[in-house]
Amino acid sequence: MARFALESLGCKLNQAEIEALSRELVRRGHELVDTVECADAYVLNTCTVTHVADRKSRHALRMARGKNPCAIRVALGCYARRAPGDLLRPDIADRILTSREVTEIAGALENADNLGQPADFSSTISRPARTRSFIKVQDGCTSFCSFCIVPHVRIPESSRPMDVVLQEIKTGIDSGVREIVLTGTRIGNYRSNGLQSGDLAALVRSVLRSTRVPRLRLSSLGPHDLSTGMLKLWAEHCLCPHLHLPLQSGSDSILRRMNRPYSLSEYVRSVERARQMIPDLAVTTDILVGFPGETEKDFEESCDFCTRMGFAGIHVFTFSPRAGTTAYLFPDQIDERIKKERSIRMLSLSAQSARDFRHRFIGRNMEVLWEKKDGRNIWNGLTRNYMRVFAESDEDLSGRLLPARLMAVHSQGLVGQLVHGGGNG
Repeated sequence: MARFALESLGCKLNQAEIEALSRELVRRGHELVDTVECADAYVLNTCTVTHVADRKSRHALRMARGKNPCAIRVALGCYARRAPGDLLRPDIADRILTSREVTEIAGALENADNLGQPADFSSTISRPARTRSFIKVQDGCTSFCSFCIVPHVRIPESSRPMDVVLQEIKTGIDSGVREIVLTGTRIGNYRSNGLQSGDLAALVRSVLRSTRVPRLRLSSLGPHDLSTGMLKLWAEHCLCPHLHLPLQSGSDSILRRMNRPYSLSEYVRSVERARQMIPDLAVTTDILVGFPGETEKDFEESCDFCTRMGFAGIHVFTFSPRAGTTAYLFPDQIDERIKKERSIRMLSLSAQSARDFRHRFIGRNMEVLWEKKDGRNIWNGLTRNYMRVFAESDEDLSGRLLPARLMAVHSQGLVGQLVHGGGNG
């Protein structure tokens, strides 16, 4: 038996993959610990979507060495596949694993040198019960947006069999998970290749029909995924009213240069239809600033468009040239100083947009899935439409679905007050 500390950077798909690895290691009789100080091996699922993600991956591995020089440091994931030589260095990682199969990774970890019996620690750190579980349903992408390295470091598009996904969800629910997040590179392209056939809507219907999932959330969709039939599924209460629809730019000319498969008018129509059919819907998005050739006019168009859309949250990324992508060779690369200035402006817009969205719910009672607390007995958790709520309680709220009255907005979410015996409204 060995002790493993696992960490994941980047997208929800990376999180789903590290969760799957954790389950496989536990099945094989190993132990998971919360800190690298108590581990025989530190395993990082890396991200390489930008140079910042690369830097965070290297930093995490170096930090692990400083905290426990005896632990083996293992790098997995997109950065490890894209540039293994960057990571396989004495000061960064001891092992690079490029396999995408959980069983192969677990086997390689078991066979790693110096992974014998764990050290004799005085106490074992227990992992808290999870309230949310990320379930991988699909992998790979063939869209080849001009800025994106993901199609180059992940497999061609493939989907997991529906019966396998359903069983994994049932196992999670039986272990106490209260919210399931279906994730993948492009889950809108889900096609079961197992015993059953179907698309994402068929998978969601099967989850709703055949499991006892308290909450079901979808990680990321595209405008073309939001058919009327798909949107009707949100009539089920347990399907969370939150859509993450990556936009990338509010300028049609930049969208074309990015090779995105929609126009602004198509994006707007999809969002408007979704908001008409799903009460209290939160729409979040991704925006990429500083794309090659982005003029000040293009950027202002993006800002204006995002303001009009009233997003509940905007994840802001700064363009980072990735060797192998089309945009890596584009002329008119934007100066780093301008990129930084535009990123700051978009982040300010994002904060204001999130505050405006949260203000709409002041005075409402809303169900919260409570997750954890700080040292002052302040608990926090998420509403169904992805707003973080903070409330004081002496009770243990972890993993409980309890309503709170939303009292005020602050920088990280909403201040709430537990409603005992109250309902949602």
